[in-house]
Amino acid sequence: MKEVLNQRISAIPPSASLSITAKAKALKAEGKQVCSLAAGEPDFDTPEHIKKAAAEALAAGETKYSPAVGLPALKEAICEKLQNENGLSYDTAQVIVSDGAKHSLFNVFMALLREGEEVIIPSPFWLSYPEMVAIAGGQAKILKGEEANGFKITAEDLEAAITSRTKAVVINSPSNPSGIVYTPDELKALAEVAVKHNVYIISDEIYEKVLYEDAVHQSVGSFSDEILEMTITVNGFSKAFSMTGWRLGYAAVPGFLAKAIGALQSHSTSGPNTFAQYGGVAALKGGDDDCAKMVTAFAERRDYLHGRLCDINGVSCVKPMGAFYMLPNISRFGLDSVAFAERLLTEKHVAVVPGVAFGAPEHVRLSYACSMDELRESMDRLESFVASL
Repeated sequence: MKEVLNQRISAIPPSASLSITAKAKALKAEGKQVCSLAAGEPDFDTPEHIKKAAAEALAAGETKYSPAVGLPALKEAICEKLQNENGLSYDTAQVIVSDGAKHSLFNVFMALLREGEEVIIPSPFWLSYPEMVAIAGGQAKILKGEEANGFKITAEDLEAAITSRTKAVVINSPSNPSGIVYTPDELKALAEVAVKHNVYIISDEIYEKVLYEDAVHQSVGSFSDEILEMTITVNGFSKAFSMTGWRLGYAAVPGFLAKAIGALQSHSTSGPNTFAQYGGVAALKGGDDDCAKMVTAFAERRDYLHGRLCDINGVSCVKPMGAFYMLPNISRFGLDSVAFAERLLTEKHVAVVPGVAFGAPEHVRLSYACSMDELRESMDRLESFVASL
């Protein structure tokens, strides 16, 4: 039988981070002691009150289909959260609950983009953005954030990149993979340029609660009603509440887009897991104490990891102000990011993700969502590996 695949799908490479994680697991299965700095998920358990709410819903028989766009109770809780915490005024008809923020982003690109329209994606970027745009028939236009400027783009950079084909720009702050956090003034300047040119802003705010020192998060849509009308806010439960496996996220969008995404989701996944959504309600109503404990631990790890990296001759590294990733520059060692990551995993059994997947070929991404003991061992091995080059 002749095998013929959809050309858009056959052109999509698998996720580099998931691929590295799979290789690390395979080595572990062989009995190797692997230190994994690749996975993008908190190493903390989901808080008990969230698990309890889902278990109670399950026991009460909440096991049937939910509405395709999410349970009304969860949509109401999301609207309250967005209003009270983010200064964003959405009604429940504008909120679509999906199977994770990743799914929400996919839905947004599929519903928003027409064939050949451009989406400006600042680099370094989360590796799935360009692939999602391509699947939707759009064109990813990469706008490089210079390391010398902390990987940030400026309003002037954005304005110069906009063309007549530009439909949207993606803003991810705090950022995966660099951990950068735009200041409110920087965000407002970017948003004003986008609105001036009738360009939608896709604001990925999944790491909004993972911040360090004096960094603050401000939702893009909160600056003005005019900006809100052009903003698509995406968020979820995986990072702030350590609910990665629950697969629960949401998008808050203009009304016309909500209808399109709702129709798309009704024909693809239908509604998210019903009893998981009851856990989502509990997460939003239960406060941020558990998240604050996680961030305290992440902050200690960040300081340790950044210090160790900067002590390695030949490594430079922008210090992250949010999320739980670091993106050191390893270009001085004569290896590209793929070769560096593969050799580090093979020779020293330390898993990191090649930066080329994030539009940063001279870097590798390290996650510090792991224990201090694992970080210490990983850095000892990394130093030994670099010394051997």
